[in-house]
Amino acid sequence: MNKSAGTLAGMIEGVSAQRPDALAIVDGETEITFRQLHERILATFAALEELLSPGVPVAVIGPNHHSWVELYYAAPASSRMLVFLNHRLHAQELMSMIERAGAGLVIGDALELDRLRSVGLDIPIFDWESWVVRTQDVAANSTLTLSEPDDIAWLLFTSGTTAAPKGALLSNAGILASVEASAKARPVDADDVYVFPFPLCHVAGYNVVHRHAHGRPVVLLPGFSASTFCDVVEHHRATSTSLAATMLAALVDLLEVEPHRLGQLQSLRSIAYGAAPMPTSLLLRADELLDCEFTQGYGMTELSGNAVFLDAVAHRKGLNGDFALLEAAGRPAPGVELQLVDENGDQVADGEVGEIAIRAAQVMSGYLNDESATAAALQDGWLHTGDIGRMVDGLLYVVDRKKDMVITGGENVSSLEVEAAVLAHPDVARVAVVGVPDPTWGENVCAVVVGVPGVVVDGPAIASFVRASLAGFKSPRHIVVVDELPVTASGKVVKAELRRWLAENPEVLGTRL
Repeated sequence: MNKSAGTLAGMIEGVSAQRPDALAIVDGETEITFRQLHERILATFAALEELLSPGVPVAVIGPNHHSWVELYYAAPASSRMLVFLNHRLHAQELMSMIERAGAGLVIGDALELDRLRSVGLDIPIFDWESWVVRTQDVAANSTLTLSEPDDIAWLLFTSGTTAAPKGALLSNAGILASVEASAKARPVDADDVYVFPFPLCHVAGYNVVHRHAHGRPVVLLPGFSASTFCDVVEHHRATSTSLAATMLAALVDLLEVEPHRLGQLQSLRSIAYGAAPMPTSLLLRADELLDCEFTQGYGMTELSGNAVFLDAVAHRKGLNGDFALLEAAGRPAPGVELQLVDENGDQVADGEVGEIAIRAAQVMSGYLNDESATAAALQDGWLHTGDIGRMVDGLLYVVDRKKDMVITGGENVSSLEVEAAVLAHPDVARVAVVGVPDPTWGENVCAVVVGVPGVVVDGPAIASFVRASLAGFKSPRHIVVVDELPVTASGKVVKAELRRWLAENPEVLGTRL
């Protein structure tokens, strides 16, 4: 079969031919060149072919590991999609995702696989160590059976405004289009060394593909620690990274306490951020300490990555006094069309608020086995993001990050999903979940509860109850008890009014649980 740069595996094959001895991945003590990466992809592909029929998905779970990156490219070959599992989720949630995806194999961290066994996982599994051995024991194919560019490569579950997470289907072509958009808006330097601190289970992993497409190395972190980050940047002479607001805050806090560590970051030239709002005050603190540029990306899982960017020039202007500019998400990348629409789908005037809609090659193919959700999100070629924004002088300003969504520590939490879990508690009659600001995590999950008559609601007990069925980051950090919830004439809770009331009366939140 003809090789194609329009597929993930084909892209790596091309880069390997051009830069075989260039470093591709650093994972702790393990260093992998592009030739070795291509060989590992061949071996991984061969192992999957022995274990699964073509088209049967494979799931992966656990902290970052070089095998996960190899699966990024190998699994989508032979029209087989890779199912991303977030190890921070509850085991029951993960089992539901595995079953919905129809995965025939799970690969990952041993502890995470034990959690899945405990809730009844009965399909073949391999921990990282045994998987590496398995791939060494097979004869790697000399060629890959490449899938088509439009075939689904990755399946990522994303929390939305519905209770159950939706499975976003990302094609080879869509992921590579996202890479191309980022390359045009945020070019990769010829000597770039990139530190990747996010979990590979997030769509942020497209940044790994972005660097590999340009033949540049990616240094994986198993998790983020400010001190370890400094050590890694110094050791590898890293030039770029991407950080969430919580990560940048931790780094700035460390540098203010241990200023000698600034010397470890002399090679760092650029920091990209996204996933959650970045406080201007934090950017100013970081700018005072770090001799590097900042860029922002606005995107989501359904966009296979970022599509709108605020570049380094705009940040420099903003940091020099035009602070309002730092509130902008940025401008659409070349090849990305953006418009704001009202409830009727009509485009709104410049400066007015509307739903953000995007048309681009990087838009997802749809949601897994969910025609109604797909039809609602994809209309006439436009992805309706559910986010509200306004355009001013060509710049997008995000007004609300999905009005019913809570974004805590870069993780998306569906309010309806948490409400369902809270309502399962026998002492709760009604509940509304909203996000409340937090200087460290961006937002905290807050449950505003109406108790069953005659019952004294125990907030910590409810939070503990929810943690038994949902991931810890989804559990309410604040339980506020009220006599009634604000509702419309039709009985719908007015969450905007709740947010306003909580903002005006922060004392009702109490201590973070």
